Amino acid sequence: MERHSVMVQQIQTKIREFYNSKTPYRVYHGSTNSTRHVAFDPDRIVDVSSLNRVLHLDLEKKTALVEPNMPMDALVNETIGVGLLPPVVMEFPGITVGGGFVGTAGESSSFKYGFFDQTVNWVEIVLADGTLAVASSTEHPDLFRGLAGSFGTLGVLTLVELRLIDYKPYVALTYYPTSSIHSAIIKLKDETARSDNDFVDGILFTKVKGAVVSGRLTDSCQQAGKLQRFARPWNPWFYLHARSIADRGKPFSEVVPTKDYLFRYDRGSFWMGMYAFQYFLLPFNAVTRWILDYFMHSRIMYHAMHASGHTDRYIIQDLALPALNASEFINFIDSRFGIYPLWLCPLPQNTRGSMAHPNSLAKSRNIAFQASSDGDDPSSDSSNSAEQYINVGVWGPYQSSYPEYVKANRDLEASVQKMGGLKWLYARAFYTEEEFWEIYDKRKYTALRQKYNASSLPTIYEKVREHSERDREENFYGQGLKGQVKRLVLSTAFMRAVYGIWKAIRGGDYLLKRKRE
Repeated sequence: MERHSVMVQQIQTKIREFYNSKTPYRVYHGSTNSTRHVAFDPDRIVDVSSLNRVLHLDLEKKTALVEPNMPMDALVNETIGVGLLPPVVMEFPGITVGGGFVGTAGESSSFKYGFFDQTVNWVEIVLADGTLAVASSTEHPDLFRGLAGSFGTLGVLTLVELRLIDYKPYVALTYYPTSSIHSAIIKLKDETARSDNDFVDGILFTKVKGAVVSGRLTDSCQQAGKLQRFARPWNPWFYLHARSIADRGKPFSEVVPTKDYLFRYDRGSFWMGMYAFQYFLLPFNAVTRWILDYFMHSRIMYHAMHASGHTDRYIIQDLALPALNASEFINFIDSRFGIYPLWLCPLPQNTRGSMAHPNSLAKSRNIAFQASSDGDDPSSDSSNSAEQYINVGVWGPYQSSYPEYVKANRDLEASVQKMGGLKWLYARAFYTEEEFWEIYDKRKYTALRQKYNASSLPTIYEKVREHSERDREENFYGQGLKGQVKRLVLSTAFMRAVYGIWKAIRGGDYLLKRKRE
């Protein structure tokens, strides 16, 4: 704890300097799982990249004291070593504890345990004026609740206490093929209602073909079916394996090592890696996937994506829809974009409470909402539990001009709002400021920021909003002679893609600007 205390004191000093000088700054983690265009000025950052350790595991209480920059794979390695496991493990190994807490992270166990923030007992946070505080359900409870989905706009997280569950070495999976959007939604809801399931998610490959997958933690691999692995280069990508089972049209069971299951979507980053093969006109088969396996993990793919600036070529959005409207929304995606596969993940019933301070459903435009009989705000922790939500992951290519790309994303955002849903703000947000604050509760959010002296920090909107095309290009290419040369060399999308791969191979920092001489 001594090392941790020294580092926190250094962070407090830095933040206090920025606060007193009214200097805007950003929190630097060393990597990102956001798709927004980001860059950091070394003169205006608070560096928390070294806060990346497990400080204590309490076997009796089943808790872990964890620094916020601890990535999921390292956390899982630490906890399974003592026979425990985080109840919610995000699917990409590089997602961090802090990112999961302030960014509304969920996974296939969230229907049972809630979002990642709902598995946290308390946090340590440096407020915007440099004050160190502890927040929990009993100490500064408004701050504790408000940190969920706040994206670092209320302070800098420095420590988290997580609840853990008993670890079991295998997950017994059952795949249920589906023949329509409606049948997939119904099957998702049926599987989440089963008390013996620990994991549930689904994939739609077309309107008429999909698979819902449920899993149970188990101590034994002597179950029906074979032992299946997903982590090694010669193993199948999970979505391809699920598609082959969906093609058969019959339920299928197998057993998977727990860690392989938790990070089953890492290789290929769900299915986004497939588009890299298509882009470079490479054969897409088991042999080429094996040969190029190094490039097909989520950490490398995020690095290459940011270095190439290729997020403009893809729709990458996660949307939480009320289950009653999920089929209608998926039909909209089918007709407007034709993007498949789509990921389906059932969410906890208090979904809205973890998603960036939204207004109540009753205040949302274009949808009808039946208020609860006691008059509670349906976006509060106590009342919005009546509605089941489903996450629809829409990730796929959308090659177009930038204006058309913006229009497509705005159409998607409008459809989500119309159907009573919310979008994850790790992705690019194209709302105007007025539109944004029609969805999110500016009054309550502003009051919380004022109470905890966070008004000097960027708001959520300022942090997630889409910048102009000119600003993004200037940020990507840089200025001066070097920027002009980079513009010339990377004048085509193909060369930018090659540049992104080269930067990923080279490694090193891909977010922090070079320090000015």
